[in-house]
Amino acid sequence: MASETKHMNTLKAGEKGEVKIADDVVSVIAGLAASDVKGVASLAGNATREVIGKMGFKSLNKGIRLTVDDTQVHVWMKVNIRYGYNVPDTCAAVQDRLFNQL
Repeated sequence: MASETKHMNTLKAGEKGEVKIADDVVSVIAGLAASDVKGVASLAGNATREVIGKMGFKSLNKGIRLTVDDTQVHVWMKVNIRYGYNVPDTCAAVQDRLFNQL
């Protein structure tokens, strides 16, 4: 079985210690932020995740991929837009929301 590497982001708080944030936590925050935007129907995922979701398990980081550099977080997200909403405007709202939340 292949081992999966988990990334941890470290925020240093002076001499008192540090806070480590897992990439999965950042993904869930991004998913919650995007799902609150008016016009976003859902986060897009692959078929396996959709089947798992129908079985009662909810994944808040489906359709999200991120990379973390020293000072930046890069988020790639797939969203389903509700019918009748302007796609560029809705995507811009998602970007603004992610920028403010992360």
